[in-house]
Amino acid sequence: MKKIHRFRVLVMGRANAGKTTILQRVCNSTENPEIFDGKGNKIDGDVVQGTLKRGVHKIEHELVFCSNPGFVFHDSCGFEAGSTRQFDEMRKFVVDHGAMTRVNERIHAIWFCIPMTDYHRTVTAAEKKFFNECDTGHVPVIVLLTKADALYLPALRGFLDEGLAIAEAKERAAEKQGELLDKWLDHIKQELGKCKFPPKEYVSLQKMHQEGADCSALMDCTANVLNEEGLQRLLISTQQSSIALCVQYAVHK
Repeated sequence: MKKIHRFRVLVMGRANAGKTTILQRVCNSTENPEIFDGKGNKIDGDVVQGTLKRGVHKIEHELVFCSNPGFVFHDSCGFEAGSTRQFDEMRKFVVDHGAMTRVNERIHAIWFCIPMTDYHRTVTAAEKKFFNECDTGHVPVIVLLTKADALYLPALRGFLDEGLAIAEAKERAAEKQGELLDKWLDHIKQELGKCKFPPKEYVSLQKMHQEGADCSALMDCTANVLNEEGLQRLLISTQQSSIALCVQYAVHK
């Protein structure tokens, strides 16, 4: 474990699930990441944008933020509408990089994003396919309920439809938002819990669009599901989200 220098995460989920924003918050950055091929060669950002517009994406590409190069991210882009070929490529990447003999090339965790902007279809065929057919081995998968703030508007509309004044509706909508989040979280847990390879844990993320948003819940959750102490130490030392988490881990150990 002493040879591991960077914590590597595969980020998955639908388009517009807020993945890049979460990575920016984790790395305390407002910039886009630098992108490297699997051999450490930097790829021109314009070239990457051009390939994305043509529907081409390579999961092998490494996304690294200058503000925190201790994290390396891989993005499984376009998973929702992916073909069988794309799914097979993703699964091969997970299997290969989950069991790499070179520890610095292994993926250490998978963050699977489900946006609450799509709360009416939280678990689609794509999610079920992944959790039924993709055995990630010892690499833990955490489901991230992203854009949880989106549940505020349906909560507000519900109270307005009931005839409440706007001031009272706003006051009650925040509490109702929490209830809706709990409802959809329970639904997702039930659906994915039936799958062959269910996720290890779940965490909801709010206000990630705000600069300086709190990512400590994600870091805490990820640290808790790691099955190797060395990986826990690496994550705790790499993350910049929570001093409290560093202290908690130090006291616990």
